[in-house]
Amino acid sequence: MTEPAGGTPLLEARGIVAGYVRGVIILNNCSITLNAGEIVGVVGPNGAGKSTLVKAVFGLVPVWSGEVLLRGRPVTNTRPHRLVEAGIGYVPQTENVFPRLSVRENLEMGLFLEPKAWRERFDFVAGLFPLLRERAGQRAGSLSGGERQMVAMGRALMMRPDVLLLDEPSAGLAPAYQEEVFEQVIAVGRAGVAVLMVEQNARRCLQIAHRGYVLDQGRNAYEGRGEDLLHDENVVELYLGTLSATSR
Repeated sequence: MTEPAGGTPLLEARGIVAGYVRGVIILNNCSITLNAGEIVGVVGPNGAGKSTLVKAVFGLVPVWSGEVLLRGRPVTNTRPHRLVEAGIGYVPQTENVFPRLSVRENLEMGLFLEPKAWRERFDFVAGLFPLLRERAGQRAGSLSGGERQMVAMGRALMMRPDVLLLDEPSAGLAPAYQEEVFEQVIAVGRAGVAVLMVEQNARRCLQIAHRGYVLDQGRNAYEGRGEDLLHDENVVELYLGTLSATSR
């Protein structure tokens, strides 16, 4: 994958200390950087704080110490709808579509702040995911798991964000549908949207990521280029398990 150009980070989390209940720390001095044009993956064992990290960045979990910066400006603990206005989209792990609504209605929900921009934004999203145009009238709950993730990403992209936060996008999907989701993430990145992705399928995540972070017990354990982490013996042994010979 081509490396994006450097420059001022688009999104930063610096020394984040956060958790759901005061006094119970989930993230302990955790830091990440996302540059324009990048796909960055966050992996690690269960309970490492991966999902808490993206929720803290998006204002869904209180940050007690540290700061979140968007284009160099503080946005720590900013309300989610304000972050959407500022250019951050978020796709939660579960319940990320309205199953009784059609695909079109789901996408319209993503554009509630700018409903008059429907045609332009729909054309942009449908250009990324043509299936959404084909299935516009179909109920979202009748779609496959991979297709529902496409709807969820599409809805988050309707406001044309600069940053897309993904929380475990392949969780609970069959392997074939997981691969669909990773291809969707690649398409989003190629469209110029920077992606910060928390993912349980660490191997595939690091394969498509420009850079990656390994979290453990709420702290940064390792970071580097995705390809380098895939072949780092310590990362493989401690966090990725045994990789196939073709991935070595």
